[in-house]
Amino acid sequence: MRLVTFRLGGVERVGAVMGDRVVDLHAASNGEVPATMLELLAQGDAGMERARRVLAQAQDQGVPLSQVTLLAPVPRPPKNVMALGLNYREHAIESARARGEQVVFPEVPVIFTKASTSVIGPEAEIVVPYDVTTKADWEVELAVVIGARAKRVKAADALGYVAGYTVANDVSARDLQFAHQQFFRGKSLDTFCPLGPWLVTRDEIPNPHALRITLRVNGVTKQDSSTSELIFDVPTIIETLAAGLTLEPGDVILTGTPSGVGVARVPPEFLQPGDMVEAEIEGIGVLRNRVVAAE
Repeated sequence: MRLVTFRLGGVERVGAVMGDRVVDLHAASNGEVPATMLELLAQGDAGMERARRVLAQAQDQGVPLSQVTLLAPVPRPPKNVMALGLNYREHAIESARARGEQVVFPEVPVIFTKASTSVIGPEAEIVVPYDVTTKADWEVELAVVIGARAKRVKAADALGYVAGYTVANDVSARDLQFAHQQFFRGKSLDTFCPLGPWLVTRDEIPNPHALRITLRVNGVTKQDSSTSELIFDVPTIIETLAAGLTLEPGDVILTGTPSGVGVARVPPEFLQPGDMVEAEIEGIGVLRNRVVAAE
């Protein structure tokens, strides 16, 4: 299934996309399916099976996608968005070269967080406060959405705790990121975490480590790689995080970005007002967001 959080007539609901239409799962089930994504995810596999059954019986229902506003699949994750840095070998190389440092590949996952208030959905604007940062950069990433409470999970069992996957753009204020000892501020400005366009359930993506991952700015390809290049795979990431930290349904984990970021280019490139950014992952879809300057 392709699950969405959408707004229609001022009301936010959880839905499923069929072709060019979206079915309101709450309405189609007469309330049997919850009205929000977090409530649905909290029901685990049983809730997903219920949603599939409702969707199968709703072939003639739904409204055109063009009539609704898609929000981030999980508009406000329970925790700050968890993220990995330097999780593609070529990105680790380009990052070190851009800073004039020796290349060192991480021996354990490099984990940081982005504020949940930075989350926006597809087609929403990336609003850059250019009085705060002049070096807003792009980073396409595979995002993992947790679907069951997980603590002390082993890698061999980890994918069973995944609800599904979506596309993320880990927009980064490089000047702030490098000025502070931690990444949080440079990663957490409002609108700096686009997610979407939908959550593809894990049964649709049996192998998250064989997906082409790309990003374009104004139609020009800047990043082009495969999730097969991840240094730490999804099960390892989940095992690491869940060792003493409880993961909850709706938690979002960004798995890192491949090479091709703006700060590492010669000369460096950064997002400008009017830019259209398209982050795409095979089997999921395209996340589009336009850049505007903060007023």
